[in-house]
Amino acid sequence: MTERAPDVVPSDEALLVARAGEGDEEAFEVLVRRHGRAMPQPAIRLLGDRADAEDAVQDAFVNAWRKLPEFRRDASFHTWLHRIVTNRCLNRLRARRPAAGLDSVPEQATPEHQVSPARAVESRAAVVAPAEAMAGLSPEQRVCWVLREIQGLSYESIAETVGIRLQAVRGRVFRARRHLTEAMSAWR
Repeated sequence: MTERAPDVVPSDEALLVARAGEGDEEAFEVLVRRHGRAMPQPAIRLLGDRADAEDAVQDAFVNAWRKLPEFRRDASFHTWLHRIVTNRCLNRLRARRPAAGLDSVPEQATPEHQVSPARAVESRAAVVAPAEAMAGLSPEQRVCWVLREIQGLSYESIAETVGIRLQAVRGRVFRARRHLTEAMSAWR
């Protein structure tokens, strides 16, 4: 289930890509308008932060503009752009420093009349556990898992988007599922 920009006619698309590759800024603006709306959502899911995702998408469009003359057209423009966005997200995930441990975050005082301490601990743990489980994945596993399980892409589309072999995608998704299942086993 790859996302496709709505009003895209393949021959029209090819002409716009060719013109943009020759430096036509207006043609590139049309491509950005057509495909720009579909790019932030996967980036948000991969990075978990809207501002970071918007930055990654913006970087991807700048990179696409620079690299457009090199676009070989062996994939659709949408797929090529999705690959650039995914790679930008991967780079950001790899560059992130490990998150501070839970012990280093001060606990906020909660008025007694609002929530019982046991309920507060359980609620906090229910939010923290999935985030910690996802943080335990390598960036490569996280990207493949999100593209498969959340975006619903086929293994073949993921391989094309990430630029790896089909078997590598299957292995990363399998290891991510196994890790998440183990990490969340206490919540079953």
